[in-house]
Amino acid sequence: MILRLNFRILGILLAGFISLNIIISLMFTGIILWQAETDANNLIDSFGISMAVDRGFFSAQNYEVEQIEEVDEGIGFPSFLQRRLPLGELDPRRRISSPGLTPRISWEERIKQTKYHLAFSLDGENYQLSYPLTDDLRVFGNFMLVIIIAQGLFVIGRIGDNTRMIRKTLKPLAEMAEAAKKLQEDMAKLGSTPAGDELHNLAGAIKTIDAGKLNKRISVDSSQNELKDLAHAINDMLNRINQAYESQVRFVSDASHELRTPISVIQGYAGLLDRWGKHDEKTLQESISAIKSETESMKTLVEQLLFLARGDNETIQLHKEIFDTCLVVDEIIKETRLIDPNHVFETELDSPAYIEADQQLIKQAVRILVDNSIKYTPAEETILIKVFKEEDKVKIQVQDNGIGIDPEDVPNIFDRFYRSDESRARKTGGSGLGLSIARWIVERHQGHFEVISRLDIGTRTTIVLPRTLDSHND
Repeated sequence: MILRLNFRILGILLAGFISLNIIISLMFTGIILWQAETDANNLIDSFGISMAVDRGFFSAQNYEVEQIEEVDEGIGFPSFLQRRLPLGELDPRRRISSPGLTPRISWEERIKQTKYHLAFSLDGENYQLSYPLTDDLRVFGNFMLVIIIAQGLFVIGRIGDNTRMIRKTLKPLAEMAEAAKKLQEDMAKLGSTPAGDELHNLAGAIKTIDAGKLNKRISVDSSQNELKDLAHAINDMLNRINQAYESQVRFVSDASHELRTPISVIQGYAGLLDRWGKHDEKTLQESISAIKSETESMKTLVEQLLFLARGDNETIQLHKEIFDTCLVVDEIIKETRLIDPNHVFETELDSPAYIEADQQLIKQAVRILVDNSIKYTPAEETILIKVFKEEDKVKIQVQDNGIGIDPEDVPNIFDRFYRSDESRARKTGGSGLGLSIARWIVERHQGHFEVISRLDIGTRTTIVLPRTLDSHND
């Protein structure tokens, strides 16, 4: 079971890497061929093909030129598409030549002989331009080799992490099966007494429960009170295991869904590049910008998933120190004003407000709240950030005048991948993991959240943390 689950998770990861590599290959090929035609067109427009050949301009650009009898070999595009290509007016025939796969020719020699050919007619003569792809293929090969090695190392590293995560999830089931086996062995010594039969049945029922039958429960009809208590305890444990297992499955499913969306967008723009982008600079730039944006979103999502996975495995170390929360909040607001001039940021800081915590993680949690307020607050509106003390607590409060949250959705906003309004989520972006990360950070510092929100009025979110008395100031 561990292997099956591990292979399934790694399969999703490999599928994403393969899709990304295909997209990179298509983009690289399109850019090389577009640039080759553009350079050839510039030489012909500037000097004419005869002068460019006589003076060696083509040779200087690594082109080979020869006169041919007929322009009949290669691919020709429809006129409406041909006009958008660099050599559109010449209506060339295009093809790529490479030696066949024979053992007599090495890969190095095969790369040297791979060329891009353009055959066309000009001034009553037929010409063929040949552009060697040797240097471009070597650069691309080295680039892809580095990417594949990095991806392979990442996948190998994930095998151990996935195995530990799965073992941790299934550990209660293994312990329960071992306990059932021991119960069965012990009951063999009791003979056929009524209590022995009931324990035997109980052990048998436990053995039938596996990861696919976590919703099954043990009967509590026994007349023995001790066995009833044991059955109730096992059923309660099964409820907790089932909830954890379903949460894990839902988390993997949601993560797969979140990754599928940017991959689909990237594939769509790759198709657009394949059809039009090689010949339309506007489409090419639009596609490249969209692919860069989606890959950045995927990077952010993967980083958030890795943070939560490390948090679940308890591998994140807290580096606690005593510091003034007001200084951290003031630093965040100064940085935010530089990158977001469209909102008004006001602060009320009751300094000093000391806590003992991991400063970088607390800064990350506060920044998540500020970023959420920016996303859901109209431009020119005010966002208020306060830090104040109440008895033995320090409270960090972020209040906005944004779209607000339905009161029924407030208890769920810290769940992973939860979005109260999918349409608004698509407009503002985000993966639905930010508040989950913030909750993990705050809870690891023995803190909690207080949230008050009203639709079309705004939201006030407060982080409550234990206060530390500093000997110099408090």
